[in-house]
Amino acid sequence: MSDRTPSSDRSRRLFSPSTWPEARHLADVLRTETVGGALLLLGAVLALLWANSPWADGYSRLGDWVPWPGGTRWHLDLDLAGWAADGLLAIFFFVVGLELKREFVAGELRDPRRAALPVVAALGGMLLPALIYTAVILTSGGEGLRGWAIPTATDIAFALAVLAVVSSHLPQGLRAFLLTLAVVDDLFAITIIAVFYTADFQPLPLLAALAPIGLFALLVQRGRTWWWALVPLAVAAWALVHASGVHATVAGVLLGCTVPVLGTRRSRPGAPTGAGQSAGTGTDADGLAAYLEHRWRPVSAGLAVPIFALFAAGVTLRGADLGALLTDPVVIAIVASLVFGKSIGVFGSTYLLARFTRAELDEDITWTDLLGIALLAGVGFTVSLLIGDLAFGAGSAADDRVKTAVLAGSVISAGMAAIVLSRRNAVYRRVAERERVDADGDGIPDVHQGRTDR
Repeated sequence: MSDRTPSSDRSRRLFSPSTWPEARHLADVLRTETVGGALLLLGAVLALLWANSPWADGYSRLGDWVPWPGGTRWHLDLDLAGWAADGLLAIFFFVVGLELKREFVAGELRDPRRAALPVVAALGGMLLPALIYTAVILTSGGEGLRGWAIPTATDIAFALAVLAVVSSHLPQGLRAFLLTLAVVDDLFAITIIAVFYTADFQPLPLLAALAPIGLFALLVQRGRTWWWALVPLAVAAWALVHASGVHATVAGVLLGCTVPVLGTRRSRPGAPTGAGQSAGTGTDADGLAAYLEHRWRPVSAGLAVPIFALFAAGVTLRGADLGALLTDPVVIAIVASLVFGKSIGVFGSTYLLARFTRAELDEDITWTDLLGIALLAGVGFTVSLLIGDLAFGAGSAADDRVKTAVLAGSVISAGMAAIVLSRRNAVYRRVAERERVDADGDGIPDVHQGRTDR
């Protein structure tokens, strides 16, 4: 009789070799845009249901619980909601920093001519919402002006998820346009947070943060992926930036932007077979930025952003005066800015640039397609909620109004965009089917007829 452990027992052992393919499969699932957006939406829905249930007090107590009461000296006496916004969301912004670096070095932003349209669209999509918000608030007495930046941001995860759900035949250039627009949008949003929403600025901790950031940059520039060194350096940089008064998520962006993009990653002895061998997963040719983005995106999409949504989207509507809420100037300003300011700003600035310069849309994209993307830019969930917390304070009198307005504006924008893009997707699907039939019949796709339908 053999003394070996039965295979059924081995399969139940934690971290046994048979579990690694399952873990890799789960990570791959979390990297997909539809799953990331679905988890973000799930976190928001759970927050709304919990905050308006008989157990709403438990939701409030959980968010207000301070796990480290003795961390006052280092400004780390945060409640759970604060750790989600300042801590976990730094992982999301680290991934955003990696995307920014890749776009500037090897993506759409590398070529000024190709980047001109989405960059101008991002600027228009930030300026007009800010102006609309300011105008609405000023005409109603001026209270709440500090929240002018709330409707300026586009949520990358949510917007790309909506596009992925409705798109089966839409041109690939639409996704590239939306991604570039959202990345530039986030870059300016990060700048706004650092400049306009920094309280009690302390320069010494910020200067001290340059040391761990510099060491982190030195290691990654040499292609080192020593987690035991990089993670403590990243945590130290985050803590020092947080202690300086600058929002701690800025540390995530700075760390992400230090990572090299092209051909600097060194092969690691004993790496799992097949790891990082596909495009965009961190090959030697792609560089360390692609590798780290591949590794950390599941953590960002599957953990950091959904938990932030769970703590940030809990609007209590029980006993609320819905009439007063719908007529509140802050609510009106945010909804109008997200739904109309974003779409008109993105579409109008792109049209004007193409009209008066040599800039052109991709030949496969029509202006109706762009209208759908402009509407989709009004989904301002994650960063808008963050700026709302920074502007008015979590738990303040204006907090629930801001959350309600951001949720309403984002849902309306996503719904309108889904209608437009679904109709366009149906048109492209009919064109593809007609071309396939023509190719089967005489071998000559009827391209001209397809363009007419578009």
